[in-house]
Amino acid sequence: MVEPEDLQSLKTIALLGGCQGPIWLSSQSLGNELGISPQTASRRLIALERERLIARSMRPDGQYVALTPRGEQVLRREYADYVRIFNQERRQYTLTGTVISGLGEGRYYMSLPYYREQFSASLGFEPFPGTLNVRLDPPSIQVRKHVENAGWIEIPGFTADDRTFGGARVLPCRIQGQKCAIVVPSRTHYPEDIIEIIAGCELRKALNLNDNDKIEVEITHD
Repeated sequence: MVEPEDLQSLKTIALLGGCQGPIWLSSQSLGNELGISPQTASRRLIALERERLIARSMRPDGQYVALTPRGEQVLRREYADYVRIFNQERRQYTLTGTVISGLGEGRYYMSLPYYREQFSASLGFEPFPGTLNVRLDPPSIQVRKHVENAGWIEIPGFTADDRTFGGARVLPCRIQGQKCAIVVPSRTHYPEDIIEIIAGCELRKALNLNDNDKIEVEITHD
C-alpha cells in the first residue's frame, strides 16, 4: 500500500517528466513543488526508491530521478480509480462460463517475482500463484468483445536469465464479490472462449469451485 504522501510525490515526479526518462531533480526543487522542506522531500525520495517506485542516479550536475515500471503501474491504478469515480456512464457486463482445468502454466508465471510485483502494483492485491480457467458460454464470447477497449491495464514484459518474458493485459472484475482480474498474456495460446482469472487467493477454495461449475464474472466498463 503506497502512503498518500508518497503517492503525491510520485505523481509530482511524473508530471515533471519522470515517466519519459530520468529528470534532474533535487530535494530542494521537489520540496518547492510540494510545499515541503528539502529534508522532508529527501525522505520521500528515499521511501519511493525503497519501494522501487523510482530509480535514482547521481551525475556531475546532480541527482536524476525516473519512475520505474512499478511506479508507473501505481499511477495507472490510481488513474483507473478516478475514471471509475467520475465517469457518468458505468455499464456492467457479466460473462458466464464453466470452470475448467488449465495446463498449469499459470502457476509458474504467477510465481515469478516480477509478474507478482507488477500485478500487485496494478491491481492492489498480490496474486495467488495460479489462475482460474473459465470456458465462456457462446453469448459471453460476444459480450467479451464489447470490453476489449475497457479499462485494461498493460503489464510490460521483461528479461531475466537470458530469457524474455512477454507482457500481459489485466482487466479488474469480480466473482461472487471476490476482487479478481482477467489476465491475457501477450503470447497466449488459448482460444477466445477461454479466459484466465487471477486473484489474491485461490479462487477454487475460496469460492468452493470445481470443474464444470457455472460462474459469473462481473466487469464494470467505464
